[in-house]
Parts: sequence; structure tokens; C-alpha cells
Amino acid sequence: MAYNGKHKRVALRRKLQILKALTNSKSVKKNCIIMDALQHIKELKLKLEAINREYSTLIKHTKVPEVRIDKIDQGLVNIRVTCEKGQDNLLVCILEALEKMGLNVLQARVSTHYFFAMEAIAEFQEALDERNVSRAVFDAIEKQVRGGQETN
Repeated sequence: MAYNGKHKRVALRRKLQILKALTNSKSVKKNCIIMDALQHIKELKLKLEAINREYSTLIKHTKVPEVRIDKIDQGLVNIRVTCEKGQDNLLVCILEALEKMGLNVLQARVSTHYFFAMEAIAEFQEALDERNVSRAVFDAIEKQVRGGQETN
């Protein structure tokens, strides 16, 4: 019985030493070490919130478009495009680029609330090179952005 109590005290002391080392606490008392740990957790939480706010701000102001093309079935591809909210005719430019590449868009969902996002399912007849399609979409976005900046 005494062994069990001593074992628990040793384990508690070891855990407190680890906690003290992790939080850089200078305290000796158990209560003070725990309070230092709680303070350290609060500080880490505030740092995490600041990082999340900064990340959200960066995402909102992102200027790098993203194009992702995945083959989903024989003759079908899923195309995802996200970029900074552009001019009104961005969707038209992208759809024209896909048509020039020989893709027939069967279904498309578009959101322009905070940024431009499009997900489309397209059908292709001949061999498809995803890199060429991505390049064509990037070029359409770039052309549209440059055209929009010239008019502003």
C-alpha cells in the first residue's frame, strides 16, 4: 500500500518536472507550476488565434490562382479553379479556354462571394493533357486580370 502511494508521488513529481521544463517555470511549488502552465497555455492560445487571423487575411488577399484537374471517369474530368475575385467575365474566359481545348462542360458550379471558385465536370473526346488544360485556364485568368487592370 505504501509502495503504491510513493509510486504515485514519484510519478506526480516527474510530471511536474516535465511541465516546469515545458513552460520554463521558475517556481518550486506545485500550485505555482500549474498556474504557470495555465498562463503558458493562454499565451499559446492567443498566438494561435493571431496566426489564424493572419492566415485568414492572407487567404482573402491571395493572388495566386489554383487550377486542379482530375480524371473521374472514362472521358470525364473534374476541373477546380480558385483565384482572386476578378472581373465579371472571368467565367466566360475560362469556359472559352476549355472549349478551345476540346472540352465540353457538362456541369459547372461557380461562387464569387469572397473569391472566384468554379468546379466543373467536362467531357473530352481525344487524349487529354492536364498540363495543357491547366496552362490554358491560367492564361485565360491572366488575360482577364491584365485586361481588367488596363480598364481601371
